[in-house]
Amino acid sequence: MTKDILHLKAPGNWLNDPNGFIYYQGRYHLFYQYFPYAPVWGTMHWGHAVSEDLVHWEHLGVALFPTKDYDRNGVFSGSALEKDDKLYLYYSAVKYLGERADNIHQAGDEGFETSQALVISDDGIHFDNWNQKRQLIPVCRDEELADPMHTRDPKVWMSQDTFYMLLGSTYRGKIGRALFYKSRDGIDWEYASQYQSEAFGKILECPDLFLTDNGYVLIGSSIGGKGDGLKYADRPFCTLADFNDKNCELSLSTNLQPVDYGTDLYAPQTNLDRDGRRVMIAWMRMPKAVEAEGEAPWNGLMCLPRIVEVQDGHICFPIYPEIDRYMSRKVKNIEELDWSKPFRLKATTLQKQELNIGGYIIWIEKDHICTDRSQVFQGLEGYHTQSQTPALNGRYELDIFVSPNLIEIFVNNGAYVISHVVYGLKNVISGHVDQILTGINS
Repeated sequence: MTKDILHLKAPGNWLNDPNGFIYYQGRYHLFYQYFPYAPVWGTMHWGHAVSEDLVHWEHLGVALFPTKDYDRNGVFSGSALEKDDKLYLYYSAVKYLGERADNIHQAGDEGFETSQALVISDDGIHFDNWNQKRQLIPVCRDEELADPMHTRDPKVWMSQDTFYMLLGSTYRGKIGRALFYKSRDGIDWEYASQYQSEAFGKILECPDLFLTDNGYVLIGSSIGGKGDGLKYADRPFCTLADFNDKNCELSLSTNLQPVDYGTDLYAPQTNLDRDGRRVMIAWMRMPKAVEAEGEAPWNGLMCLPRIVEVQDGHICFPIYPEIDRYMSRKVKNIEELDWSKPFRLKATTLQKQELNIGGYIIWIEKDHICTDRSQVFQGLEGYHTQSQTPALNGRYELDIFVSPNLIEIFVNNGAYVISHVVYGLKNVISGHVDQILTGINS
C-alpha cells in the first residue's frame, strides 16, 4: 500500500474532507472523502489511512462505498466513535433526485437528499458495506427542523451516559444552522435543538464542538458568506462557545476567527490523541492535479496536524509535537536541501527584507506578516495569491514548513497560521533564515 510522510495526500485521483479521525486500538485512523477513478470530485467513497505517530501514514484503500438506495450517490463526510471496542463510523448518505446527463457523478437540477447513516466495524480494518450499514436519521421533510438537502457531516461524541450528534445545515438556504441530536446507545437518535447564525453563512458544513480546559470551542466551515468574487470564498472558522449539554443549547461567546489565514484550507476535523491533546487536520484544496512521471495524477492533501489551544481567549494552532520532533535534523547550508522532500525554515525577523522561498514571498508590512504565492501559482485565474495575518505587536517568529505543493507558516507558535498550495517551487532561498531543518530519517 501507498505510504506518505508528514502530509497525507491522495493516493492517486481525488481526496477532500478528513473523516472519522480517531485514535483506536493503538493507532490513528484517518478516513477521507475519496473519488478513486479520476483526480476530480465525484461519487464519494471513504479512503482509509493509519498512523502510529501522525507523521508516517499508510493507506489501506477504500473503507466505505455506496451500496444502499439511500447512499447510492455518495458516502459523504462524518466522524468516528469507539463503543464496546468496536469502531462506529457515522456518515452522511446522499441520493441524487436526478443525475446530470453528461456526468452521473454529479447531481442534476433536481438536487439531492441527505440522511445520516452508520457502519460498525469489529476491528477498524474490515468494513461490511453490504450488511452492516443502517440509516439512523432519515431525510427530514420538515424544513423547520432540518433541510432535506443540506443537512450533513455528523460529528458524534459521548459525554457521561449520553451520545451527542452535531450536524451542519441551513434554514431555507438563507442562514446556516447547527442541529443537535441525542441518543442513549449511539443508534436511536432524537432531535434536541438547533442554533442559527448569520455568522455561519448560508450553510454550515463540517461542524465540530469540543470542550477544552478553557471552555467549549466550535469549529466549522461556512458556505455562502460574503466573498470578494474570487474562488475559495467558503472558509473554516473557529470560536469560543457556550454549550449546555442537558438541553443542547449553544451560543457563541466570541466573534468568529479564521482557522487559517491562507485561502486553501477547508473542512477541519479534530480528535484527541493518545495523550489527550486536541489535534486538528484539514483538507488543502488544490485547483489542479499534480502530475509527475512514475505516479498517478493526484489532487488533494491534508495539512500538517495541529494542536488546538485556547490562550487568553484566542484559539491557537501550534504544530503537533511529533512533527516538531521529526523535522529536527539541522542542515548546514541551503545547497544540501532536497526540494523533492519536505523541509523547515525558522526565522525570527524579516523587518528589513523579504524572504523568498522558491518563489513564495514573505515580508512584514505595518506589523502584519504578508505572503505572495503568485510566482508559484501561475496560470490559475480567480484565486487569492496574497494573504496576511492580523497585527502582531512587533513579534515575528516564523516556523515555515515547505513541501513541493504546500507551504505552512506558523506565526508566533501557532497564534496564526498561513497555509498555501503551490506549484513549481524553484530551488532557491534568499533572505534571512535562522535555521534550516529536515526530517530525521531524510
